[in-house]
Amino acid sequence: MGYPHSQSPWGLALLFSLSGVFVNFSEKAYAGAFAVTPVRVTLSARHMSDSLVLTNKNDSETSVQLELFAWSQDREGKDVFTPTKDLLATPPIFTLQPNGTQVVRVGLRRPQNSTDELTYRLFLQELPPPPKPNFTGLQVALRMGIPVFVLPANPVAPALTWQLLSSVDGKLILKASNAGKAHIQVANFIIAPQEATPFARQQVASYLLSNQTREWVVKNNTLSVGAKAHLTIETDVGEIQTDLIVE
Repeated sequence: MGYPHSQSPWGLALLFSLSGVFVNFSEKAYAGAFAVTPVRVTLSARHMSDSLVLTNKNDSETSVQLELFAWSQDREGKDVFTPTKDLLATPPIFTLQPNGTQVVRVGLRRPQNSTDELTYRLFLQELPPPPKPNFTGLQVALRMGIPVFVLPANPVAPALTWQLLSSVDGKLILKASNAGKAHIQVANFIIAPQEATPFARQQVASYLLSNQTREWVVKNNTLSVGAKAHLTIETDVGEIQTDLIVE
């Protein structure tokens, strides 16, 4: 997804957000110009800081700026980011040498919550170099969001409920609600009528934070209200299977 970043006589620069690059729960994420490992950070009272390693995949230098945000979700499951000073990330701005690496330290500056997981995003913003004389093309700047989770004093876990809802336009809506005190990341799901071949396979790569709800639209619906279906979901805490009735 691209967003206008700046306008100048030499052309248009675009900012591409890569905040959801963790579909396969791998240990490394790629954003064109650089690679990052690990793909998420988890902090706690015993583990107040952690490190990321950025690797430049190009033969030219790349400048990167760090931005920290508190991360929440609205009633529709959309991400909401608010600037925060709860965390510290250093160095705040740096230049990756050609095929070089940079270690980024992320630390917690506030006490952990006693009962709820805290959620943040560390955005790695590529700063495009000045354009060459007479440049009139398209310059691209990449922006990658790394999740940062702060564990509470007491152990927590997600607590999910699932619904299959029939919409007026004939489509199906899969609804997930997380009543737990910790996040979960949903990579993909499979819906199959009872004792039949699956009719819906979708990759979604979505985080569901504590006390939040998210919906996914299934376009090729072959189930009517009252029909039984089997749901298989791949998540970052393992596979979930459940039987549902279309409502």
